[in-house]
Amino acid sequence: MNMVDAKRVLETALMCAQQPLPLKNMRELFAEAIGVDSIKHMLEDLRNDWAGRGMELVSVATGWRFQSRPEMREYLDRLHPEKPPKYTRATLETLAIIAYRQPVTRGDMEDIRGVTISSLLIKQLEDRGWVEVIGHREAPGRPALFATTKQFLDDFGLGSLDQLPLLDHPAQAGDAFGHLASAMKEPTIATISMPAVDDAGPQMTMSLDAQVTPEPEMGPPHE
Repeated sequence: MNMVDAKRVLETALMCAQQPLPLKNMRELFAEAIGVDSIKHMLEDLRNDWAGRGMELVSVATGWRFQSRPEMREYLDRLHPEKPPKYTRATLETLAIIAYRQPVTRGDMEDIRGVTISSLLIKQLEDRGWVEVIGHREAPGRPALFATTKQFLDDFGLGSLDQLPLLDHPAQAGDAFGHLASAMKEPTIATISMPAVDDAGPQMTMSLDAQVTPEPEMGPPHE
């Protein structure tokens, strides 16, 4: 198979894949007759071929995928009008703290936010596939240590945690929340739907512009 035909096969596979396609699977397309370097070269060619179009080829944590560009959102929404997902500020701040300070315990999160964090909130982040327990701290009670997952990176359009915006003051939960919210990208975030957890006041709507409605806080965390 010549490289022109191979590139056509690769493009087709990427367009038809419902999940990001890793390099290992790409090699299987060609019975491993084409090496990784050649595949990477074809990927770069495809990325350039699609420059300026409504779709783009991007690399995320678990592989490569085609996705719509953010500026297409306005038009695509007309075909599938849905209400934007709603999250509480507590949910997003907690997720941001885990993303920037991992591995962290629930107690660490409460110390940073200054309020008690609902167990249901943590469970919903786990159910969404964004966070997981990766171990336990050697301390009284052996509290669970939480970290983000590859699913989190895929859903937020990130190839690795290194792509999270840098924080001037990592210890400040508010800064972490704002930066994480700004990292939300098309298209996956548009399809995410998580029931809000009312542990810190009224719900808010989370859009790609990362607009946040302030909400009252709960009291200090439990001792």
